[in-house]
Amino acid sequence: MAKNRQAQYSGIGGQAVLEGVMMKNKTKYAVAVRKPDGDIDVQVEEYQGVFGDKKFAKLPLIRGVFAFVDSLVLGMRVTMHSASFYEEEEETTEESAKKSSGGKADDIMMGITVAVSVVIAVALFMLLPFLISDLLGKYIRNASLVAILEGVFRILIFVGYIAAISLMKDIKRLYMYHGAEHKCINCIERGRPLTVKNVMRSSRQHKRCGTSFLLFVVLVSVVIFFFIRVDNMALKLILRLLLVPVIAGISYEIIRLAGRSNNVLIRIISAPGMWTQRLTTREPDEDMVAVAIASVEAVFDWKAYLEETFGYEAEDL
Repeated sequence: MAKNRQAQYSGIGGQAVLEGVMMKNKTKYAVAVRKPDGDIDVQVEEYQGVFGDKKFAKLPLIRGVFAFVDSLVLGMRVTMHSASFYEEEEETTEESAKKSSGGKADDIMMGITVAVSVVIAVALFMLLPFLISDLLGKYIRNASLVAILEGVFRILIFVGYIAAISLMKDIKRLYMYHGAEHKCINCIERGRPLTVKNVMRSSRQHKRCGTSFLLFVVLVSVVIFFFIRVDNMALKLILRLLLVPVIAGISYEIIRLAGRSNNVLIRIISAPGMWTQRLTTREPDEDMVAVAIASVEAVFDWKAYLEETFGYEAEDL
């Protein structure tokens, strides 16, 4: 079998959580967490999405908005689950884990947290760059230059935020698990059996990463706000808020295309996101990779995928 194969789309995706990895395949997801005692806990659940199989939620551009909301909701859910193993409470970690996965109070709190997170993100990455550039606009009379500066500030704030939080100890470990997640998916999509050795030598950058999506949101917003201009201050703010779903939808379509193609143009478009992932991923150790593999195997039959996609024989696996 050839060693270097072009990546083939597998359909699985994931996210790093506290001392673990979540992997999702269609409507099923698994959260694997390395518990304080060293064992790996794996929980498998179903997530249909906010609007389930509604056809309108799958329309181009619109589906990107719903996919983003779903990623926030599911991300918060699995993060709460993983954190429950490390809460300093009298109850056992298993009891805590069960409580974190259900209950109206948890759902309400999760919804509030997601909403607050979105508001903070919009304020930090959309409104703050605009306010800074508008302040400078009092001294710079060239409207195009002010629009360009707004874009530059937006990119700098985004990259600066990522770089700053990467200095935190807990975030460093989170980024290592993020690397393990990417390595597992790259290992499979490059046609290699999912073993610790193969995963360790796989790339920790992936074109369908959430980091790349967020960077696309930033870059697409730069282009849109450069061409859409109004003079009224209040209208400028309203437009930036109303266009957030549009920007998210366009960005989702770009990253969706990137995950299914490998031509030269796609590689060029994906390059900034792949570079940014050098900040949001780190090389994991073998124990972290073992956790990520456990998460994959709980929701994805990688052996069947390799047989069907790359022509492996059962004895080769």
